[in-house]
Amino acid sequence: MATALDSIRLSTKAKDEILDITGEVQRIVSSSGLKDGIACVFVAGSTAAVTTVEHEPGLVSDMHDAMDRLYPKGMDYEHHRRWGDGNGHSHVRASFLGPSLSVPVVDGRLLLGTWQQIVFMELDNKPRTREIFVQVVGDG
Repeated sequence: MATALDSIRLSTKAKDEILDITGEVQRIVSSSGLKDGIACVFVAGSTAAVTTVEHEPGLVSDMHDAMDRLYPKGMDYEHHRRWGDGNGHSHVRASFLGPSLSVPVVDGRLLLGTWQQIVFMELDNKPRTREIFVQVVGDG
């Protein structure tokens, strides 16, 4: 069993960006030289998330609408009261979506469905520089 670690750096504009990172993750998997195993994709930060969706404009819009319904920005979050940074909703959204994703790797390729992409979700209310770590564990 071998491991390889690399990362993806992003500069975000905030305001609920949903970015397709599938190609970058596949590049890291391919460069690892590992053929069969698991790729763990993890964003370091408490106001961002990683998940899978069909990354197309309609679904991106639906995701924004769902986030607004489930975790409204205008609510009075205790985090706002304590820190005054206005991003309580960002922390709650990120906690429910999660910071990581595991994807099987078979014959050097991510095992994803036809319409399934790996996406990074910026949930904070300020631009950020993000680092997404990809660790591949498997056999060569």
